Amino acid sequence: MKLTVTYDDNVVQLDVYEDMELENLIAYCEAEMGTSFSQLQLLHNARPLEDMKKSLKQYSIVDGDMVLVVNKAVLQQTQQHPAVTAGRQPGQTTSSSSGGGASGASGSSLGGPGLSPQQAEELLSMTEVTMEQAIKVRDSFLKNPDEMTNLKLSNMPLADALATGTLEDFHKILNDQHKRRRDEQLRRFRMMTADPFDVEAQKMIAQEIQRQQIDSNMHDAIEHMPEAFGQVHMLYIKCKVNGTPIDAFVDSGAQSTIMSQACAERCNVTRLIDERWSGIAQGVGTQKILGRIHICQVQIENDFLASSFNVLEHQPMDMLLGLDMLKRHQCVLDLKNNILRIGTTGTETRFLNESELPAHARSNH
Repeated sequence: MKLTVTYDDNVVQLDVYEDMELENLIAYCEAEMGTSFSQLQLLHNARPLEDMKKSLKQYSIVDGDMVLVVNKAVLQQTQQHPAVTAGRQPGQTTSSSSGGGASGASGSSLGGPGLSPQQAEELLSMTEVTMEQAIKVRDSFLKNPDEMTNLKLSNMPLADALATGTLEDFHKILNDQHKRRRDEQLRRFRMMTADPFDVEAQKMIAQEIQRQQIDSNMHDAIEHMPEAFGQVHMLYIKCKVNGTPIDAFVDSGAQSTIMSQACAERCNVTRLIDERWSGIAQGVGTQKILGRIHICQVQIENDFLASSFNVLEHQPMDMLLGLDMLKRHQCVLDLKNNILRIGTTGTETRFLNESELPAHARSNH
C-alpha cells in the first residue's frame, strides 16, 4: 500500500505493507529522507505513534494515508501549552511579553490561526494587478515568442486572452489569477502555522501534498510530452450522398451511422426516412431520432458503399460514420499516414486538415 510521509518540505511516498512494524517504518523513512528520527515523532490523525512493535494495521493506517513527522520538543511544548497553540481557540487574544495584544480574530479571518496583523497586512497589500502592470506583462509576452510558447503550455486561459481578447479581458484574467495566488499564499501560511494536532490542518497538508504531486506531474508532461497540451482535431473525410458533397465525421466509438435532418434535406433523401424507427438517441446528451434510412449509397472517392442512417433532428455535424459501416466495409484508420482505407475495395481517402474542417469542428470554434 502507499503511505505519504511529510516532514517540513520533505515529502516522500513509500510502498509499505500493513504488517510492517513502526520501528521498521522509521528505519525506512530515515533511509529515504536522509534524516535521523531520534528527535522526531510520527503522527497519524493527530495521534502520536509510540509503540515501536505495533504494526501499521494496528495503528489503523490504510492505503493512501499520510503520516506527519514533527519535532518532539515542539510536540511537548504544544501539549503543555494548548491554549496558546495556533488554531486551538480561534478568536482568542494572546498577550506578548511587552503586554501588547494581537487579535486572534484578525488572523483567523485573513489567513488562519497564528497569522499576525502585520503578516496579514503584508499579504493583503497585493490586492490587485493594475492596468499599467497588465500592459507591461502583455507587452513582455508579445515581444518574446519563446515566452508566448511557454505561456500556451502552462497558462492557456491567459494565453487565449492575450491572443484573441482585449486588454480589459487580459487584465481581468491576470488579476483573477493573481488573487487566487494570494489566497493560496494565505492558505499555505495557515497550514504552516497550524497546530500539528489539528485534524483540519492535517487535511490541508494532505491537500498541499496532492497539489504538489499534480504540479510535478504536469511539469513532467510539459517537459517530456508537450504535444499532450495541444489541440487534437477530429477525423473527417470528404464524401457524397446523392451527389451532394459532405464532410463526414469518422467515429469508431459510435455504434451506428447518423445523418442530420438538414443534411438529409440537402441530399434530397428525406422521402426515404422510415418514421417507424423514430425514438431518442442517448449518449453524452439526448437527441430525437426522426427515423431511419435503411439503405443509401455513400460515395467515397470512386467507391459507392451501401449504408444505413439514423436521421437526427438537431445534429451539428452533417454525417457521422459509425462502427456499423466501418466494420461492414472493413475500414482501417491509418493515423500514421492520415488516411482511411476501405478494406473491401482497397480505396484510400485522406483525413481532412484542420483548415478544411467544418466550422463547428475546429479547435478555435
